[in-house]
Amino acid sequence: MNSFRQDTKAKKPNALDKLDQSILTALAEDGRISITDLATRIGLSKSPTQARLRRLEKAGIIMGYRALLDPISLGLDHVAFVEVRLSDTREAALRGFNTAVQQIPEIEQAHMIASHFDYLLKVRTRSMAQYRQFLGDVISSLPHVASTSTYVAMEAVKEVMLPGLE
Repeated sequence: MNSFRQDTKAKKPNALDKLDQSILTALAEDGRISITDLATRIGLSKSPTQARLRRLEKAGIIMGYRALLDPISLGLDHVAFVEVRLSDTREAALRGFNTAVQQIPEIEQAHMIASHFDYLLKVRTRSMAQYRQFLGDVISSLPHVASTSTYVAMEAVKEVMLPGLE
């Protein structure tokens, strides 16, 4: 994924006008849309559309572009959600856990949670057997992991992210 913004600290909400929102909606639906087609779709000429696009990229609102792959076609149809409780939740421990999680491709998402556990991970593997090994070898050895609970998904009902901006 292309990354336009280096700063990963919390972002302040940016004021987006209707044209910015239209650009984001169009790109979320078709990230390969040409500048010419994007400009036509939002009702601007090409140059101001490009300038708005660059501004949205520089501001970190558009974080990058990538292809959406069908995990089922790739044989990655086992999805587990894992509650993780840490033995230490001081800042250094959280940073260590966050850094380690970011290096593991099977972990599609990781969210710090305000609950009776500390993190919720979305893990994708080929099978229950592969997940079981992954849990024992990888997740359990992440920094400061005290315990885990796993929930296996039976079916994905919705897995898209389109901005509801307009």
